[in-house]
Amino acid sequence: MRTKLVARGKKKGCIFFLSILFSQSTISYKRISAGGPAHCQIILLVIDSSRCEACAAERGKDATAGMPLARSLSVTSLSGLEEWDEEFDREDAVLFEIAWEVANKVGGIYTVIQTKARLTCEEWGENYFLVGPYTESNVRTQVELIEPCNAPLRRTIDKMNSSGCKVYFGRWLIEGSPYVILLDVGFTAWSLDRWKSELWENCGIGVPWFDREANDAILFGFLTAWLLGEYAAQCDEPPHIVAHFHEWLAGLGLVLCRQRQLPVATIFTTHATLLGRYLCAGNVDFYNNLAEFNVDKEAGDRQIYHRYCLERAAARCAHVFTTVSQITAIEAEHLLRRKPDIVTPNGLNVKKFSAMHEFQNLHAQSKARIQEFVRGHFYGHLDFNLDKTVFLFIAGRYEFSNKGADIFLEALARLNYLLRVNHSDLTVIAFFIMPARTNNFNVETLKGQAVRKQLWDTAQTVKERFGKKLYESLLVGQLPDVSKMLDKEDFTMMKRAIFATQRQCLPPICTHNMLEDSSDPILNCIRRIGLFNSAQDRVKVIFHPEFLSSTSPLLPMDYEEFVRGCHLGVFPSYYEPWGYTPAECTVMGIPSVSTNLSGFGCFMEEHIADPSAYGIYILDRRYRGVDESCNQLTSFLFQFCQQSRRQRIIQRNRTERLSDLLDWRYLGRYYVSARHMALAKAFPDTYIYEPQEPSSATGFRYPRPASVPPSPAHSLHSSPHHSEAEDEEEPYDEDLEAEKDRVNIRQPVNVPNRNKNQTVGLPEKN
Repeated sequence: MRTKLVARGKKKGCIFFLSILFSQSTISYKRISAGGPAHCQIILLVIDSSRCEACAAERGKDATAGMPLARSLSVTSLSGLEEWDEEFDREDAVLFEIAWEVANKVGGIYTVIQTKARLTCEEWGENYFLVGPYTESNVRTQVELIEPCNAPLRRTIDKMNSSGCKVYFGRWLIEGSPYVILLDVGFTAWSLDRWKSELWENCGIGVPWFDREANDAILFGFLTAWLLGEYAAQCDEPPHIVAHFHEWLAGLGLVLCRQRQLPVATIFTTHATLLGRYLCAGNVDFYNNLAEFNVDKEAGDRQIYHRYCLERAAARCAHVFTTVSQITAIEAEHLLRRKPDIVTPNGLNVKKFSAMHEFQNLHAQSKARIQEFVRGHFYGHLDFNLDKTVFLFIAGRYEFSNKGADIFLEALARLNYLLRVNHSDLTVIAFFIMPARTNNFNVETLKGQAVRKQLWDTAQTVKERFGKKLYESLLVGQLPDVSKMLDKEDFTMMKRAIFATQRQCLPPICTHNMLEDSSDPILNCIRRIGLFNSAQDRVKVIFHPEFLSSTSPLLPMDYEEFVRGCHLGVFPSYYEPWGYTPAECTVMGIPSVSTNLSGFGCFMEEHIADPSAYGIYILDRRYRGVDESCNQLTSFLFQFCQQSRRQRIIQRNRTERLSDLLDWRYLGRYYVSARHMALAKAFPDTYIYEPQEPSSATGFRYPRPASVPPSPAHSLHSSPHHSEAEDEEEPYDEDLEAEKDRVNIRQPVNVPNRNKNQTVGLPEKN
């Protein structure tokens, strides 16, 4: 069934309070007067599941549940969403989006909120506020502090500041310039013990004193609930407040809103479950044993039970619970004991170029800069052709197994063997961009860049002297005597420069001095597989244990520039709820390897008939063993290495055309649906859902391109070393192929501005 949100006549004299029934996560609604009962015991029931009969029965049911999850309002299919035929007035509706990563770069949620802000501002206008923690260093560079223009909010902030808090208001200097409310958790640390006691008495959650992150979550949660409650009290008429909470660090505010029965429609989004991340890092068969885990015991064994309780309470108490991918929805249903109401995939702000070839030019420019770094890094051992060199990379949080660095290294060792036995003249350089503990740059690495620069300066000096002699010879009308163009001094300079490039050791693997060299997982794995950048190896490895920066003296490139210059991103993650790194590759037209255990990989498999034809290689880590998955990844890499230059260009064009799938202009509508669903549940006398039959639009899947495939398995040639003349004979028309793809794409509709008919159709239940 497809559903639609309709606004009823508003009743100004009432406040709607909600009570939750624990059984099977269902929600019922009860309208009571403002002076009615305000006590709610449901929080304790949700948390202390060991004493709840309903939870025990639910565990028994989960133990017999299979792996597949029937989608309830999952909107990861590209179906056409119908427009509202009722006007929805947002004048008295306010959206607060709460996250620890607001103006505070910690992880991937920062990217979600930052890139989505512009679209949300267009939808909600002046009624959209982001709430996050106050960090002075971030505020100095990212936030412009101003006075609130919203009268109730101004009174709220003044009241809180006069009561012993520090609340700041301003504009976040990003695209869309959204309003931000920043709460100074350190300034209110004096209330920590009192709030911990209140949390224990009302919710049965005890937080140990030594967990600083959990302490910050308590302070932030109580301040958030205080802010929302005070705002509701300061409004002249009962407002329609929507509060969207991201992750467990912000989730306590949601729990308190429900326990205090505030008139707030709540949404909780989990980007990755706490317990899931810990279990996967522990080298367990996670996805095949989801129904078997004793979640309370597993959380307790890892000393995160209090965090798990906060996360589970937020998921269970929210009006609408969402996750970022279908694979995370399966995980959440088993670990958090609630089936997500809707899947809200993460997007990016896609900037299309007016000319199709422009992003190819950017690739060439960035690749040239990477080549310069490689020339310095491998000085003295530069016995390979950079024009026949392919750059691979993996980047992200340093989680050796979760991010798939282990299987990537093993596949590189097998790829090295295949290239050597096939006598390939292609060289593969694999970059590992994962931050680890270091104390400085490696001296040998810095020396390499200095030697490269010295060689460049020597060549420029000789060139200038050669050019001057050539110029003077031509001025007098004589052809130059080549034997006299370079004198003995020039040859001496060049010989000294050549001798300076001599090196007794192999090029370094790591660009920095590691503090824990002997126990580092990547370095230990490289020692085991024997990839030491020797002359015989066709696969070279460079470990850069620091995030990239344009101010670095070693590799002065931003991450975006670096990605554009590479040929393939490899992300064989075992645990990846969404996967921004392959998504960023796709938007920039760079092919990538993902897995069917990542949200991005599942999303692409669902929407593309043949992902590999579009440069999206999906590795099977769900139904295959580690060795089989490693062989499959090796096959992907070997096939990619067999492509000709022209085939790689064709593939990048196809990859870049998938960027519309990941644009917030399309994916943002799923957040719109979640907010409207929450409004209907929180204020049932004002908004209701009316079911209607699904439309004829059932979405689309990108077809396999009809033109020459980029995979060498189907190529006309058996070797990547054929001539450019042979390339030109391949039947390929770029404009015609692009037009075929566009015919199969239902263009994303723009989210309408405030006070206009809204696009709100909800997805079909499967």
